[in-house]
Amino acid sequence: MDARVIAATNRDLKQAMKDGIFREDLYFRLGVITIPLPPLREREGDIVLLSNAFLHKYAAENKKKLTGFTNHAVSALEKYAWPGNVRELENRLKRAVIMAEGSKLTPADLEMNGGGDKHEGLSLKEAREALEKELVTKALARSNDNITRAAEELGISRPTLYELMEKLGIERK
Repeated sequence: MDARVIAATNRDLKQAMKDGIFREDLYFRLGVITIPLPPLREREGDIVLLSNAFLHKYAAENKKKLTGFTNHAVSALEKYAWPGNVRELENRLKRAVIMAEGSKLTPADLEMNGGGDKHEGLSLKEAREALEKELVTKALARSNDNITRAAEELGISRPTLYELMEKLGIERK
């Protein structure tokens, strides 16, 4: 039997051997050819190239007529740090293709609406209050202003929700 093993890791195996957490004999059996690959965030151009490949692959699989990305989506993809590297990019694109309703993927489709950017320039207290207000307002809207259901959704008690609404100036409809 002739077999080849291709493996990937995000750890420094030489350091792991020194630390005694990876077997030296296994490293020398597997490590015939080593191809060091920098993280996705350090490979300029690869993000857009891979994103397009994943878009076309998953659009075809899901029979979606997607033509590409909006300019804001491309910008969001390029600015993101990609801690999960290519696997994270692929999963995010797969989800976006499935959920997309337009012909081009947007930052919202990619769940990359800027996250904390809308709170940039605010103090921690101001940002926290803005986020709390947004979450409480949305929970109330989804529950048709049912305090019990909104509190359950938020994982807090009804009295705590009432206190938050008063503190944040949210009136009950």
